[in-house]
Amino acid sequence: MRSFIVIMSLVVPISHLPAADWTQWRGPSHNNVADAGQNIPIAWSESNNVVWKVDVPGRGHSSPIVIGDLIVLTSADEQGQQQGVFGFDRQTGRRLWGTVISKGGFPKIHNKNTHASSTACSDGRQVYATFNHHNRVEAAALDMQGKIVWQTDVGGFVPKKYEYGYAAAPTLYNGTLIISGDCDSVAWLKALDTESGQIVWQQNRPQKLNWSSPNVGNVAGREQLFISGCDMMAAYDPKTGRPHWSVPCLTMATCGTVVWDDDTVYASGGYPRKETVAVKADGSGTILWTNTVKCYEQSMLIDQGHLYAVDDGGVAYCWHAKSGREMWRSRMRGPVSASPVLVGDTIYASNEKGTTFVFKANPQSFQAVGQNQLGTESFATPTIVDNRIYLRTADGQGVNRKETLYAIGTK
Repeated sequence: MRSFIVIMSLVVPISHLPAADWTQWRGPSHNNVADAGQNIPIAWSESNNVVWKVDVPGRGHSSPIVIGDLIVLTSADEQGQQQGVFGFDRQTGRRLWGTVISKGGFPKIHNKNTHASSTACSDGRQVYATFNHHNRVEAAALDMQGKIVWQTDVGGFVPKKYEYGYAAAPTLYNGTLIISGDCDSVAWLKALDTESGQIVWQQNRPQKLNWSSPNVGNVAGREQLFISGCDMMAAYDPKTGRPHWSVPCLTMATCGTVVWDDDTVYASGGYPRKETVAVKADGSGTILWTNTVKCYEQSMLIDQGHLYAVDDGGVAYCWHAKSGREMWRSRMRGPVSASPVLVGDTIYASNEKGTTFVFKANPQSFQAVGQNQLGTESFATPTIVDNRIYLRTADGQGVNRKETLYAIGTK
């Protein structure tokens, strides 16, 4: 493994560009829908449409976030048991700084998970990251030069039946950082004050294994904090953490993040049952439809009244959102862990082998427009902003494994 070194620049100027940022998991609108007015290539390779690439220390499945001139990733050195946050220059890819957040205490995890699977987030002033170590979840805030502002022990996280590790990404809401910790020994939702790291509210959750990330949206006429899994779809008040409603459905373990349209939320899960579900978000308890498609780790997309998904085996689906009627399905290639991203009328979806499939968000038929290979492994969801795709991949095995961050754009 490459050394997990700490590099600190004396000065790292961060100017907020006119271009849009991508400041947290699933992007600025919390739905993996990128700005439609972008010129994004549908074809690339090591020798075509790569603007720059840079080595990433350690191992992680977190996606890059983009804030002004800065790109931020989390990563972990598994041999040295260190977890850290890294900043890269958006224009050149040059690594600007790296900050170790924790040392030691790595839990046992699933071989497909990492010790840095939670995507960071930012409010433009600070960067926030979460890590699991020493049987706890820790949150940290850093300034834009990578200096730690605060660190908080958020709560316990000790899975018993299945020691698969931690993966949920935090989300920002009105000056708070909302973090989930679902497992079978202790389970909670908590909000931290972004200035101090102090806990603002906390809410108990069912003690079941689950890896879904919390997400806030204005749905059915009010702001709601959604999380799937634990054999239900649930909504909370993001200001207080108090429950709005819950509907028994889905399955125990989900990893994907809830998506929504005007009054309905959609999610999929994978263990022990396979189910995709649409639930009215008005508190009525109405389940509009279900099917047996399994999107376990990846999230789905909704666009113009249609729900798009790529299941674990690499089969792409399109359903009419309100009725659940299948419009089409088409086999690509799996396995799949990363979530698809929509740009205009085009969907980009990567599988675990480093292949990114490009197809149209067209409810009439499946229309493939591209298939691209970088590296031999890809678990992180692509980030697409300001005419570029930022893609985290890996090559090699064991001590020879190397991670790379690519900036892909039309030259």
